[in-house]
This record gives sequence, structure tokens and C-alpha cells, in this order.
Amino acid sequence: MRLECIAIGTELLTTTRVDTNSVWLAQRLASLGLGFHRKTVVGDGREDMAALFREALERSDFVVCTGGLGPTFDDLTKEIWAEVLGEALIEDPEIWQIIQDRFAALKRPLPDTNRKQALVPARARALRNPMGTAPGILWENANGQAGKWIVLLPGVPREMKYLWEAEIEPLLKPMAGAPMHTLRMMVGSSGESAVDARTTPLRTKHGHLDWTILAGLGAVELIARSTKPEELEAARMDFEAELGADLALLGQGSLEERVLDLLRERGEMLAVAESMTGGTVQSRLTGVPGSSDAFKGGAVVYSASAKAILADVDPALVQVHGTVSEPVTRALAEGIARKLGTAWGLAITGNAGPTEDKAGKAPIGASFMAVWGPKGLASQTLSFPGSRVDIQARTATWALDFLRRQIQACR
Repeated sequence: MRLECIAIGTELLTTTRVDTNSVWLAQRLASLGLGFHRKTVVGDGREDMAALFREALERSDFVVCTGGLGPTFDDLTKEIWAEVLGEALIEDPEIWQIIQDRFAALKRPLPDTNRKQALVPARARALRNPMGTAPGILWENANGQAGKWIVLLPGVPREMKYLWEAEIEPLLKPMAGAPMHTLRMMVGSSGESAVDARTTPLRTKHGHLDWTILAGLGAVELIARSTKPEELEAARMDFEAELGADLALLGQGSLEERVLDLLRERGEMLAVAESMTGGTVQSRLTGVPGSSDAFKGGAVVYSASAKAILADVDPALVQVHGTVSEPVTRALAEGIARKLGTAWGLAITGNAGPTEDKAGKAPIGASFMAVWGPKGLASQTLSFPGSRVDIQARTATWALDFLRRQIQACR
């Protein structure tokens, strides 16, 4: 069965909104041993939508659309599908009553425009939506073709998810194949092309798996999928042997979660001093629930005086080497750890641009990171390309991975 997803809304073609619904749906389908063969985003234009719907009806057995079921002028999904299928829209009295009752319960006036949400194509079935006012729409054997399904779901994620789980998944389960299993490996402090070249022999050896490589700013993910867990386990063993310490984590999770887990295993705490990254690392750490078990705190030491006051860095050292330098970064790592009484200290300085560092010699892109730990100080100096935001993001990720490596080396 060929499955297709269409995300509807002009806002999804701009920089302000991202289609997350199709990602969630793909995950749910994978658990059933199914998957999309195509995903598309289309704006609210009538001609574009009608053309795409006709194409989808020709090439796919199951089409799920998200969005465009609201009460406003640009919510046209249901109307255009009805036109494509040559069906009239008929008001469903039960749906209309549900909408009226919902507004009455909220003690809000009911706009006339909401009435169109009670319209249902003649040969379709309305899917009751207790999470909102927009019912879903389901065609089975659409357009008179056996095995053709069309599902229209609201774009609001909580409403879409409810209707999918309550109404659509039970219908798909009899068609389910073998569940798809996933092996996810994150390679730290690496670029996509380097990881690609390094792992080509192993990916060729395990070529029967479905492979994906995903580049990030400072880390690369390798993802393999198979219906046979034993095949993924064989690949995991080979990749672990090849990647060694470069393998940052296996399975779900983030680099910051991995760092916190390693610290918890040792019963030790971390303190962080950031200059150029402006608290990015600390934000990522505290974004993990329960991070206070391993992360004690830190400081954004942007100026020379902040470095002295908050991390006890000798002003003379800054005067000699500049605020952005390896010696000052090393002093920050040790200073913040001693200040907060932690076993580990991580420090970052650098120049993210767009101008040269007036108080030092660091060129744009220069990134310094240092780790203080049970074995003393370790540091590295790197240079990153890109915009200010890119340089900051890359540095934060490389610094977390540098810390991860130092903790693992203490095992």
C-alpha cells in the first residue's frame, strides 16, 4: 500500500511554522511496519491544492492531509477534496450541535463561520473531535475505488494526534506489516562527509539495512532501519568497534543527556563558564529534566571583569593573553569548578564575529574550550565557519562532546 502525506497551509511554506505533524505520523506508521512514500507541503491556493489532490489520488492508496479544516476563509481542504471527488457538502446536524454545545460550555459567542465545520462530503464519514471544533473526514473506497483511503485531519497537533490514534490506527492495524526497528548512532565532533567516508565500508557490509545520515552543527547521526532487530544488533557491534570514542551515543537522546548520564554514573557534578556561547550549553543542560542531579550551575562570563568576579580568573592573565584565548579558557574551567565546588568544570571562549576581537588576537570563528576534571586540565582550540549563530551552535556542541570524551576517559 502506497501512503502519502499532504501538509496544508501557506504558513508552512514560510520561516515561521514547521510541519511536525508528518514526522509524528511517520513514527506512528513505522510502529505498524508502514511508511510514507511521499510527503508534500502545499499552500492554501485553490488551484495548487486541487492539482495536488488529483495527483495524490492517482498515485497513492492512502492519502492523509493535515490542516485546512478550520472555520476561516483560507480553510479549504474539505471543500476542495469534495470538488475533486465530485461530492456535495451536507450539514451534519450532530456535528453542528456538538460545535454549538462546545461554544456554550466555553461561554463564548459562536461565529457564523464555524457552521461550515459541520459540512461533510456526501460519501465521507465525519470523525468526532472532542479536542476541538473541526471534525476529521474519512473516505473509504474513495471515488469508487476499492482500497482507496482519504483522511483529513486538523492541523492542530493535539487534535490530529487524538483522531489518528482513536480513529485511523485501528483501521490500519489489519494492514500492518512487520514493525520497523531503528538503530540511531550519534558521532560527535565530526562533519558529515568525514563520517560518510569513514563508514562507507560498514554501510556497504550492512547494505540490506535502510540507511540515513543526518548532519548537524557539530555532530552527525547515522540511522539504520530494519524489521529484523538481529540485523541492527550486528551493525551496532561493527560500528561500535569502528567508531570507538567518537560514538557519542546510541539510541534516543541528546548529547547533553549523555553527558549528564555519565556524570550521574560517577556521582559527580559539573559547573560551566561560557563567554562566546552566552549560556547555550547551560540552557541545553537545564533543558533536560532532572539535570540538577549532575549540573550544579554556572556563569556567563562575557567580560574580563565577569571572568575575574565569577570564576576567579587572574586579571593579569587576561591582560597578557586576551579575553578570548586558551590560557584564559583553561583558567575559567578550573576557576568555575573551584568556585562551585564541583569535580568537573567546562569553559568556552571564542569569537563568533562578525567583527574581529578588539581585546585579543582571536580571528572570527576561533573557539576555545577547556575541561577541568579529576585528571586535571584538557583543552582544545578550533576554528569554525559560518554565521555568528552557526559558530555559537557548533562550539556548544563540540564543547559538550569534548566534555563527554574527557568523562569517558576517566572510566
